[in-house]
Order: sequence, then C-alpha cells, then structure tokens
Amino acid sequence: MTEVKSGDTVAIHYTGTLLDGTTFDSSKGRDPLEFEVGSGHIIPGLDVALPGMTVGEKKVVKIACADAYGPLNPDMRQAIPRDGIPEDLNLEVGLTLEMQTADGQALPVMVVELDEATVTLDANHPLAGKDLQFDIELVSIAS
Repeated sequence: MTEVKSGDTVAIHYTGTLLDGTTFDSSKGRDPLEFEVGSGHIIPGLDVALPGMTVGEKKVVKIACADAYGPLNPDMRQAIPRDGIPEDLNLEVGLTLEMQTADGQALPVMVVELDEATVTLDANHPLAGKDLQFDIELVSIAS
C-alpha cells in the first residue's frame, strides 16, 4: 500500500476543533483539501502528521499552538485613538476590519476592546494561542 511522503500531493477531509470540542473549520460538504505535503501550505503540526498514512486511513491529531498558528503576540495588539477610525463604522467587539501595512499589504484586524477614547485592534490570527485537534481522513495520494 502506498504511504504518504513529503512532496506528495494529497487530498484530505478534516474537521478542526478546539480542545473544548468547538468546531472552527471542516471540509464536510465540500471538496477535500488538496496540497503538497511538506510545502508549508498548511500548519506545521498537521503537515508532519501525514507521512506514513495510507488512503482511507483516519487519524486524530492534537496540535500545540506552537505548531499551529503560534502563540499570541502582544505586539500585534494595539490601542488607537477612536478619532482615527471613520465615524460611519459601527464599531463593536468582534468586528473584523482590514488595515494596510506600510508596504501596502492587507492586514485583517479584530476589534477586541472599546472605550470612549480608544479602539483596541488585534492582528493575531484568530486561532493564535490555541491548541487544536484535527480529525483527518486521507482521501488520495498523488506523487
């Protein structure tokens, strides 16, 4: 039986959950996720779990935040003066906005705190600092 190795293109079905069981993403009802193993296109902890798997095999993989989206970076959180935000925006905690970096790249940020004078924005990935679990099923392997 053919086993997955680095460089293979694979297709997997998956369900990603937090350790409390909350689902944050799933391929259920969609085409399987296709990518090259070892290419860096998925989180490292999931990438290293695939070599050795065979088509049809299922696996549960627990991934520490360091091997997923990394730890929370406090430098990615910033309070800005509320008057620096357009007045027509209906600000609320949980709202995602798009900022632009100095080099023109789009950067999604989430409103995490509000008061009369400031708006605190967080540019960390929403899953940063969280340990994850993936239920995966290997659908296909192409060398």
